[in-house]
Amino acid sequence: MSSPKVLFGFHAVGVRLKTAPQSIIEIYYEATRRDARMRQFLDRAKEAGARLIEADSVRIAKLAGSHGHQGVAARVEPVAQITSLDELLENLEAAGIEQPLLLVLDGVTDPHNLGACLRTADAMGVHAVIAPKDKSAGLNATVSKVACGAAETVPYITVTNLARTLRELKEYGIWIVGTDMSGEADLFHCALPESVAWVMGNEGEGMRRLTREHCDLLVSIPMFGTVESMNVSVSAGMVLSETRRQRTLKTEQA
Repeated sequence: MSSPKVLFGFHAVGVRLKTAPQSIIEIYYEATRRDARMRQFLDRAKEAGARLIEADSVRIAKLAGSHGHQGVAARVEPVAQITSLDELLENLEAAGIEQPLLLVLDGVTDPHNLGACLRTADAMGVHAVIAPKDKSAGLNATVSKVACGAAETVPYITVTNLARTLRELKEYGIWIVGTDMSGEADLFHCALPESVAWVMGNEGEGMRRLTREHCDLLVSIPMFGTVESMNVSVSAGMVLSETRRQRTLKTEQA
């Protein structure tokens, strides 16, 4: 059986209260904080039947491993999620999802970036985020905090061989579209495939060579200012929102 993990921050703990309150072992809260946000949070926790424990900021920080806990931390049991590519593809087919939207992160090692990408993925209705097991950030309390609950709702699948995974996605009819400054098409003038897995590299080196070679299409994000690159979560937000915009337009014109 998996060991309990820690969530902290109003969003991360609040989402767990909403989606799986039975998985919460106990919630620690800063007793000296009596503002409206804390009162509302405690009311929700009591309604859900969660065990509440008063604690000071130091104790909560020690539990969370961070001082950015907002006065709230919870010990929770892991919630079952899709953990393998085969399971994801089977679920998509069973649910009748004909236009999967996936996000592939190649070399994103910073937990803050991963958390932000998960939050963006949730907002844009991404069906799963995929990353290689090596050279990637794992899910931890910091990721959950930054993701504002999205780490609990968006499947995060780590794979041993990313290149093989991309080939499997292609066999399933999903186009592999990478972001690259030298892409043959730009985001604002590109008719995107109906089923797509967007591949994002890290800010420094971008995608690895083998990953790039498995892309069906490379797309650049137009830059109109002086900076040469953007944070990976910002880039992900742009390509995912453009994908949603094009899909919405096609639906309205149908």
